[in-house]
Amino acid sequence: MNAHASTAQAERSQPVHIGDHLREWRQRRRMSQLDLAGEAEISARHLSFVETGRAAPSRDMVLRLAERLEVPLRERNVLLVAAGYAPAFPQRPLEDPALKSARQAIDLVLRAHEPNPALAYDRHWNLVSANRMVAPLLDGIPQRLLGQPFNVLRLAFHPEALAPRTVNLAEWCGHLLERLHRQCEATADPELIKLYNDLKSYPIPARSGPLSSDNVAIPFKLRHGGAILSFFSTTMVFGTPVDITLSELALETFFPADERTAEWLKQMAAAMT
Repeated sequence: MNAHASTAQAERSQPVHIGDHLREWRQRRRMSQLDLAGEAEISARHLSFVETGRAAPSRDMVLRLAERLEVPLRERNVLLVAAGYAPAFPQRPLEDPALKSARQAIDLVLRAHEPNPALAYDRHWNLVSANRMVAPLLDGIPQRLLGQPFNVLRLAFHPEALAPRTVNLAEWCGHLLERLHRQCEATADPELIKLYNDLKSYPIPARSGPLSSDNVAIPFKLRHGGAILSFFSTTMVFGTPVDITLSELALETFFPADERTAEWLKQMAAAMT
């Protein structure tokens, strides 16, 4: 992603007509009118009329087109409002009683993952929750950088936080930037685009070369005291959310990539009990 082009796109005035919104999302997904019409089982002519304002789509058609375009729930509400309909997807804080079962599920996953680290973060990578094993890895980082909620990615790139401790900084931060780039492409979120551009300004070295063929995933190698801890991670999301908050929540779980790291985690967990 070109940083200047992305910033310009984010700062551009937002479309006000449903057709403008649909055209932008279709072009962002690199789909022709014929492609989208086929996916949504409508005529290309009718889709063209909707995009130019000559026809008004029904509520069901807006939702069907948004689903085929994989528009995030938050933006599907924007499409509905632009077409003259009420939003369909609620957004509640995690503390809302309606999300009690989801919040319990998040806490269960985080606790059950111990003695391995796990955390949950929102759509902008701000920390929402973490299990006990995350705190020891952040030991020694200035408290001003850990104010709640802190941004997980900024912490990884910051020269006073995890960056100087990360053994494979170029590979790990390059991997994080690629993930964030895909998010920017998928959501067109101005805040994510700004975060992407900000992180690119940090003094991260370029990758020295391709990964070893022995690697099955890019590890996160962290220098902690006299040891080098090595992790690989997986990301979980709610499978069928209809609430915006849940749809934008991710759980990152870390696993030891070697026996030394596994043993260190067990010892740390035992010392915390």
